[in-house]
Amino acid sequence: MSILLMLVPISLVLLGVAVWAFVWAVRRGQFDDLDTPSLDILCDDPREAPLPPARDTDAD
Repeated sequence: MSILLMLVPISLVLLGVAVWAFVWAVRRGQFDDLDTPSLDILCDDPREAPLPPARDTDAD
C-alpha cells in the first residue's frame, strides 16, 4: 500500500511531462505538414556532373 503513495505522484509527474512535450511540439509546428515529407522521398534530385579525376602534380 505504501508503494502507491510513491507511484501515484511519479505517474502524475510523468503525465505532466508528456502533456508538456506534446504542447511544446504543437506550438513549434511539428504537426503542421504531415503529407509533404512522405512525398519528398519519391522525388528525384537533379544529378550533378561528376568531378573529373584529380591530377597528381607530384609525379616526376
